[in-house]
Amino acid sequence: MERNDAVMPWVAIVCAAIMWIILLFLFNKETAPEPVVVDPAVVASINQEWPTLGKQVFTSAGCVGCHGAEGQGGAGPKLAGNEKILKDPVYVYTIVTKGKGGMPAFGDKLSEKEIYAVANYVLHSWGNSIPEPLTPATVAAGQTKVDPAVLKNRSRFVPEDIKLPEIFLATFVMVLLTYGLIGLYSVWAEGTELHPGIHKARSTPLAMTAMVVTLALSLLFSVLFVRQMVADYAAWANKEMPSVTAEGFYAAMILFTIAVAIGLYKKFFMDDEVLVEDASGEFPW
Repeated sequence: MERNDAVMPWVAIVCAAIMWIILLFLFNKETAPEPVVVDPAVVASINQEWPTLGKQVFTSAGCVGCHGAEGQGGAGPKLAGNEKILKDPVYVYTIVTKGKGGMPAFGDKLSEKEIYAVANYVLHSWGNSIPEPLTPATVAAGQTKVDPAVLKNRSRFVPEDIKLPEIFLATFVMVLLTYGLIGLYSVWAEGTELHPGIHKARSTPLAMTAMVVTLALSLLFSVLFVRQMVADYAAWANKEMPSVTAEGFYAAMILFTIAVAIGLYKKFFMDDEVLVEDASGEFPW
């Protein structure tokens, strides 16, 4: 009995891929950073003003209360010797202007000169040092890169950062992918022809090797996931950002390898039951 539904899973997957591209376009468009206007007058005054003005703003704006007078941290993250902000100075400008977590946005509270002054004060104090002072030109160049804060939100998929069109498309993509993957698995596990009756297991040395490797990978990713969770709990205790992306990757790989092991077992190690194709079945396949 020939299958007449083997093409539909591929159609579903192709449609899901197209919708995923549209979803990424919408999401990237909404999270694209705003262009920065480079003011030559601001650039000229930054080097002269930041040592004095930056310290004044750091105190008067309340930064001291959260980050400490010496950048030692407290309610806010530690700034002294912070390698993260030294590697990406534009991140300091972004956090000061837009805020993050418990830190309010100062974009509307401070002038452009004050923002660059306090950012440079942080980047040049308590052991911190960058080759060139942070200027609008530096920020403008950094706008071509994805903002680290945006990356964190994307990796966590914070609900408030996703609007209704993205939610709809993401849901429909998952439905189509699920439909397509189950269909492809069905064709792979049962063949393009349906033969009612008992199908004996057809294990091969290659299938046995694949099963052992898959189970070993599942165990490996489980160990890595546990280690990452332990490290992230320690990071939380030290008020550091945990690696949410690594946690998600290891968890996804555990589920993926287990799913592959189940599929291999179904095709090569388990006797199939009687197959009956019914037009009233729950799925087309």
